[in-house]
Amino acid sequence: MLPSKAITVLIAEDDYLISEEIKRVFMQSDRYEVIGEAYDGHQALAMTVAMKPDVVLMDIEMPEMDGLEAARQIQLYCPTPIVVLTAHESRQLVNKACLQTGIGAYLTKPPNFAEIDRAIAIARARHRDLISLRSTKEELEMRVNEIHALHGVLPICSFCKCIRNAEGEWEQIETYIHNHSAAKFSHSFCPRCAEKHYPDEYKAIFPDKEP
Repeated sequence: MLPSKAITVLIAEDDYLISEEIKRVFMQSDRYEVIGEAYDGHQALAMTVAMKPDVVLMDIEMPEMDGLEAARQIQLYCPTPIVVLTAHESRQLVNKACLQTGIGAYLTKPPNFAEIDRAIAIARARHRDLISLRSTKEELEMRVNEIHALHGVLPICSFCKCIRNAEGEWEQIETYIHNHSAAKFSHSFCPRCAEKHYPDEYKAIFPDKEP
């Protein structure tokens, strides 16, 4: 029986023999549990959303949808730590792809247990940092929106509609809102005021309107 602390793993690899070899590597430790195997990017995305593994080992070159696109969509729909498996030796190319898709670490094939163990630890740590940063960003955006929002009771003149500010001075309503929010104004005329202040122009534009 596997211990409750086992890290659940989804393997996304289109080569059956490589997938079996990776499973044998994981059998070296009871710290991991392989809970599923996907053979293309679409399966990897669907199984990640459904099974919610602790980490995904993702091959880059897969049919239907490659591993990089699958990783991008996983981070969009079900953010999960991802380690990519690649036969490419270009570290610069893989690092750039990882940054663009939210991948936490990568391994070249065939990986051994020590490499997999280290890469998973790195990917999970980076994923936690990413989630924390996203949470902080959302909180800051909420705070900014709150700052731009008007709260409380505003004394407003019943006749001229000026607002009394915190210093006790009276300001035009558009000036007050402009100074205390992110709103901007575009001046125009409502039909009632246009008829009152510019009756001739109003009648020319609306000749059929009854007074």
